[in-house]
Amino acid sequence: MATLNWIGKEAVANHDKEVPFKLLEKIPSASVGKDSKNLIIHGDNLEALKALMPHYRGRVKCIFIDPPYNTGNENWIYNDKVNSPKIKKWLGVVVGRDDLTRHDKWLCMIYPRLYLLKQLLSRDGIIAVSIDDNELNNLGTVLDEIFGAENRLACAPWLAEPSGGKEKTGLRGGHEYILIYHNGDDSSISREVRSSGELNLKDKWGKYRKGRELLKWGGTSLRKDRPGQWFPLRTPDGIEVWPIKNDGEEGHWRWGKLQKMKSILDDPEVAHWERRSFDEGVKWQNLAERWVPYEKIRDVSKSVGWSTWLDSYGFNADATRELKELFGKKPFDTPKPMSLIRWIISLHTDEDALVLDSFAGSGTTGHAVLDLNKDGGNRKFIMIEMEDKVAKDITAERIKRAIKKYDYAAGFEYCELAKPLFDEKGQINDACSYNELATYIYFTETQTNLTKKAIKPPAIGVNADVSYYLIYDGKGKNDLTKEFLEKNKVSGTAVIYADRCLVDEDELKKRGVVFKQIPYEIKVY
Repeated sequence: MATLNWIGKEAVANHDKEVPFKLLEKIPSASVGKDSKNLIIHGDNLEALKALMPHYRGRVKCIFIDPPYNTGNENWIYNDKVNSPKIKKWLGVVVGRDDLTRHDKWLCMIYPRLYLLKQLLSRDGIIAVSIDDNELNNLGTVLDEIFGAENRLACAPWLAEPSGGKEKTGLRGGHEYILIYHNGDDSSISREVRSSGELNLKDKWGKYRKGRELLKWGGTSLRKDRPGQWFPLRTPDGIEVWPIKNDGEEGHWRWGKLQKMKSILDDPEVAHWERRSFDEGVKWQNLAERWVPYEKIRDVSKSVGWSTWLDSYGFNADATRELKELFGKKPFDTPKPMSLIRWIISLHTDEDALVLDSFAGSGTTGHAVLDLNKDGGNRKFIMIEMEDKVAKDITAERIKRAIKKYDYAAGFEYCELAKPLFDEKGQINDACSYNELATYIYFTETQTNLTKKAIKPPAIGVNADVSYYLIYDGKGKNDLTKEFLEKNKVSGTAVIYADRCLVDEDELKKRGVVFKQIPYEIKVY
């Protein structure tokens, strides 16, 4: 496989290890709702991606990024503090078209970000990167190197300007490109449905075939996950039906009362109904079976691979119009249209996917996620924007206005990047909470994520038959004692982090305990 070399590549190849690990600080006054899983993060996107690692490594299903195209007219500045004399000379200098190191700077910027994005992406996840001719070849080679050339799904041309763009001399392209890769497993790539197949059933409106079940399955399919989609339907015979899952748990319908279910509420015959049993031994209200509704499909269809000639997925003019509908003006110069991002997100079959955009800009990705959820699903977004005036006044403000205007059932947490977890002397930051430190330790030990709800101090969690403990209550007197071992019934293989160990080595060995001193033996990711 071909590889690409440029000025500074060796210095940035492992730069993600040098980036200080920072905590995320939620700003309630800039957020909408409480305890939302949607995040908007203001801060340097390289630092923000690293801050997400302990919580989201391997969990993101879809990534879309729209990085600077490096046209020489964007006024972007290279600002990564890489430990390299050559690169330090670049800091704070605008990258112009006549800059002979323009492509080197761009590659040094994008490489460590793509590397961290790969770590956050699930194995069956997809990443899509928009670009134009200025860096297309360089980006493709770097993506091949990081994600694997065999994992490239497409280099899809997108018609951004039907008139051919603003170029008045030479050939007027008017198009950009979307490079799309999976992360080693392409089993979750969706397929386009086209006309084909037999309509083998009939009702008062004509022929149809049975479509998908209207009871939601998979992740976040319980009543508590979407309480607004828990309500009764009636069969054509007037029997009341609730969304009860096969195991007897209370679930929810795919859509709400004001969405696609409204027509079924008005006329039960809009749905196809079948009686189906619960799991063996399961009964609900003394019933072993219940009526289940399905969609009725009235056109013959088949699934085929998506066309990647993107000439009908929105134009730049559509993106401008969408912003003006919310702001009354165009507050951002280079937005992407929602229809394009909706298509990219829909390439993944998971309707509850976590979607990440680390170059958030005008917030199109978050808006597209909320818009897709109207038709089913419970996707969540994480958007990162570094520009001060953009993050709060455009990215977050767009989502606020969209929630209000279109009545999206959603909210978001607005976050800033707080101080690093460790200070310059290697000590734990005073602002660090037990759960934050425990989550970070578990991640560095196991390279897997841990939810804060799973932490039951002083136990952090168990992985590969190893139990992890953290004794930490601020600075001082975080001691591992024999009393601690007996009280918590520590046995088998265990790793315990504390300030000091007051148990002799023989006792630790006898119990299978490994002591690690904080902060000095905490791995720095």
